[in-house]
Amino acid sequence: MFSQLLPFLLLSGVTTAAHHHHKRATSTIIPTTCFDDYTSLETYFSYLYPWGSDHNGGARMVGNSSDHDYISIIDSGTLTLTAQPVTGQPATSSGVAINYLSGTVYAKEQFTVEEGGGYDFEAEFQAPTAQGTWPAFWLTAVVGWPPEVDIAEWKGTGDISFNTFNTSSIVAAKDVEYSDPDSFHTIKAELRDEDGSTVSVAFYMDDSLITTQYGDGFTGAAMYL
Repeated sequence: MFSQLLPFLLLSGVTTAAHHHHKRATSTIIPTTCFDDYTSLETYFSYLYPWGSDHNGGARMVGNSSDHDYISIIDSGTLTLTAQPVTGQPATSSGVAINYLSGTVYAKEQFTVEEGGGYDFEAEFQAPTAQGTWPAFWLTAVVGWPPEVDIAEWKGTGDISFNTFNTSSIVAAKDVEYSDPDSFHTIKAELRDEDGSTVSVAFYMDDSLITTQYGDGFTGAAMYL
């Protein structure tokens, strides 16, 4: 079992973009000051997942406004999410064994790409790639599933993954080597309505376009971040 503490750090900014007569209007939804202190964090984010502490992996999310062992602001402007091995935890409701406790947060704002509009999601990460770790920066449906957009996902292989789920079997996926995980890297996704139904997702790492994927029927669907 991997026993080292694994910090997952990010700086976050989200803007919305609307296109009218070829002009682009933008406004900031989550500012880069959101991790300056716990008051700022709790203005824009809530603890755990929107649905609770468990998801589809072997980690259980823990933390709240008075428990910052796994969700901490050590340096102003940087959020640290920590995972640590654990034993003795009860399995999830679907029977998945829990081997880690971890911190996570989700945005209080829900994000819906409307017809003619879009969002830019950009953050800086120092994310581990060691076996047993699974940091992720992702969007998922508020009602039903999909849509899901994995803006960045690290699954313990040394790679970073960029994914768009149209169904469980129709998935656009791109894996590239994630070099120098001890340094911060800038991750960005530009979501744009294409035709009133399809949303394009352009994925960037360190200002370089990695891939563009498409989500059918994503327009008008609310998503959690």
